[in-house]
Amino acid sequence: MKILYFARIRQIAGKSSEEVDVPASIATVADLIDHLSARDEAVAAALAERRTLRAAVDQNHVALDASVAGAREVAFFPPVTGG
Repeated sequence: MKILYFARIRQIAGKSSEEVDVPASIATVADLIDHLSARDEAVAAALAERRTLRAAVDQNHVALDASVAGAREVAFFPPVTGG
């Protein structure tokens, strides 16, 4: 699965993307965050503020309890504001 990091999250994680073999036990975006955080301290710091974290699965905005079953891509980004 391709994982994408945007904006401040990319800066904290120190990378814009990575390819990850996701275990079958990972069912939701929240589970994926736990998995990614356990593998990499910088990513854990980047994804730590779940209250404001936004995610997209295969380019569709989703809640953190959304399924990642069959997903090819998951993106993480901070809230977006307009002006």
